[in-house]
Amino acid sequence: MRFLKKECPEDAIQSAPSAQDIEKQVRSHEESHVPAIEAHSSTMEAIDSEMERRVLRKLDLRVPTLMGFFYLLAFLDRSNIGNAKIAGMVEDLSLTGNDYPWLLTIFYISYTVFEFQALMWKIIKPHQWAAFVVFSWGLISACQAATKNWQGMMALRFLMGAFEAGFGPGVPYLLSFFYRRHELGLRCGMFLSAAPLANTFAGALAYGITSGHGAIANWRILFIVEAIPVCAAALLAWFFVPDSPASARFLNEEEKQIARARGLQQTGKTDREGKVQWKELALTLLDAKAWFTALMYFSCNVSFSSLPVFLPTILKEMGFTAVNAQGLTAPPFFASFLATIATTWLADRLQQRGLVIAVLSAIGGIGYVLLATCSSVGVRYFGIFLAACGIFPSIANILPWVLNNQGSETRRGGGIILLNMIGQCGPFLGTNIFPDKEGPRFIKGMSICAAFMFFTTALALVLRCLLVWENRQLDKKYGPKVEADPSKPSDVPIAQDNYGASYRFVL
Repeated sequence: MRFLKKECPEDAIQSAPSAQDIEKQVRSHEESHVPAIEAHSSTMEAIDSEMERRVLRKLDLRVPTLMGFFYLLAFLDRSNIGNAKIAGMVEDLSLTGNDYPWLLTIFYISYTVFEFQALMWKIIKPHQWAAFVVFSWGLISACQAATKNWQGMMALRFLMGAFEAGFGPGVPYLLSFFYRRHELGLRCGMFLSAAPLANTFAGALAYGITSGHGAIANWRILFIVEAIPVCAAALLAWFFVPDSPASARFLNEEEKQIARARGLQQTGKTDREGKVQWKELALTLLDAKAWFTALMYFSCNVSFSSLPVFLPTILKEMGFTAVNAQGLTAPPFFASFLATIATTWLADRLQQRGLVIAVLSAIGGIGYVLLATCSSVGVRYFGIFLAACGIFPSIANILPWVLNNQGSETRRGGGIILLNMIGQCGPFLGTNIFPDKEGPRFIKGMSICAAFMFFTTALALVLRCLLVWENRQLDKKYGPKVEADPSKPSDVPIAQDNYGASYRFVL
């Protein structure tokens, strides 16, 4: 049985240590009276790389893909109000002035206020929490079809933001329970790529739903049809979302032991804890790196929040019919979906996330410059491609960068909460910079988005310089980091993803 290897001839591979043996190592580690924030070393079995890849493949098929599916549904429900707007909602609800921008803003007010729910993934069993929030926002989304006025729609948008805040912002934190630092970026990309993927077919789906002439207004049918699958998906969450790698039902006992060994190497524990270390949470608030990434997220969110809900209107103002405007949203978002997967994979391979973010945000800024300064329809449509391929991949790389550079479960959770509480203020601006009176060019809104994308570029480069300096200080303190060869069993650092001698910040 191949599982873990010791130094011995290749034909003398030992069987896996029992869960009790691993727990003994954990207790020995915990009784060493060394502060938990430091990394330690202990003689451990080296994990068989082929078996580990098999475990990772199984995790990939269940965790980021399933969460990505839920996020796709969430993004459809969040942004379909843009499609409902041009399908008759404005007239039926008698929206005037800033009524529509406020429907977008109120969602992000509650989305920001309830960001603390990210820690619920640690406190409550993930399958229970996921099922609760998925069903809740789906139910609220369906209720939008019954609204008769602006006030009712405002109340429902507020509630939907509160429940979605319990899901999306905390999922990258959940993924950090399953994956190591160097594995996390691609998995966050797999999850977050659901946003541009949803927008790829959102326009066509909305057109198909709203093209009929039933007894119910088309925009009301849109809300109902897109909410029903969400409520049904809550069952998927309850039965198929794993609570931890070591307890995942789709892993056999041998694979669970691999998961326990990975957890021991990662955090010094074989399974997740449900406790929050409040001191470490406070330390996150004093960490400049966490504030840098939060400001980067704020900058990107100015554009991230506005592009999906205003793009149909922007294309319509460029001279396309409402039908064509819905369809032309698909190509830029599909290109963004591919870029999100590719760039998160590349950043993981190179372990150079800051440079990737800087390049992507600069591309997005250039796209907005073209939209603001050019009058040619072809050039402006190309600008939409650049903007979409800059915004979504940038965010998909910012989130794992936060998790990469916080060394404990509580600090990773604190980093995600700070990131979202600051970052989700960006939509307050983004959803109010494209008033109808400034069409068809929307020069001010495009210029603001361009400025913030370039600001993200500058922040990423400055943060990278700070991390380079901090890594040099760690080299002076501990000596140059020596990368372990996973193919050669040796002393494996316990809790090597926590701060300590083997810890270096991801650039």
